[in-house]
Amino acid sequence: MPYTAEISRSHPAYFIFLVDQSGSMSDPQGGNPSKSKAESVSDAINRIVQNLVIQCSKNEGVFDYFCVSVIGYGKAVESGFRGALAGRPFASTSELEANPARLETRMQRIPDGAGGLVDVPVKLSVWFDPVASGPTPMCQALDAAYQLAAGWLQRNPAGYPPIVMNLTDGEATDGDPRIGAARLTSLASSDGNLLLFNVHISTQQGHTALFPANDYALVDDFAKSLFAMSSPLPDSMLKHASTMELPVQPGSRGFIFNADIVSVIQFLEIGTRPSNMSALALR
Repeated sequence: MPYTAEISRSHPAYFIFLVDQSGSMSDPQGGNPSKSKAESVSDAINRIVQNLVIQCSKNEGVFDYFCVSVIGYGKAVESGFRGALAGRPFASTSELEANPARLETRMQRIPDGAGGLVDVPVKLSVWFDPVASGPTPMCQALDAAYQLAAGWLQRNPAGYPPIVMNLTDGEATDGDPRIGAARLTSLASSDGNLLLFNVHISTQQGHTALFPANDYALVDDFAKSLFAMSSPLPDSMLKHASTMELPVQPGSRGFIFNADIVSVIQFLEIGTRPSNMSALALR
């Protein structure tokens, strides 16, 4: 069975986030006019990275079960880390824990224990800031991911395959991204091929496609291209998505079209959930 390799300090998992930073990401997020798409995506990525660090935190410290890259693409294609990690192509979880650019206080809605919800202040570590400027060089971003993942696989040929998550609101301006996506997903460890997931960030509310198994309901060629680029969800991720009551089925791909921020967070949560994550406390 593929996608079952042990994740441990000697065999960490690798996540690469590709984030559209083109000028259109300054537009309001669908359903939340007070935030831009760039701000919403930045919050989602920082939250997921923080969750990855928490999962690696033990009494003895933060163990390096994961390695993370964040690549922004817009006016430039470059590392999205800020603060002490600025310019770094990737960082381990212990490095992330030790080097957030800053801490911010955000309001988070949680159950109040009586059937309702209440807003409470929480601390959010920030490694990645919202940026919105320039075109959409998605092909260059996929090539950057290829270089990073290929180097990782040379060092970790038997590990869990790298997982690449591409978040965008528009079409590539530098060619056909399907070519770069096919090259990227041809990379493999002995445990399976690299996984590429895609999420489309919306400006307006409307029809949403969550983890579809085919492109029948997709209304434009751009959505169909992103779907074709996306990897099928491994069994472990299908099971996790089912527990979250998301509409998955055999053959569902790691793809969301016309997503709101809730869908983005769910997408990132599922995409960073390899099969044996629950066993990390034993490693």
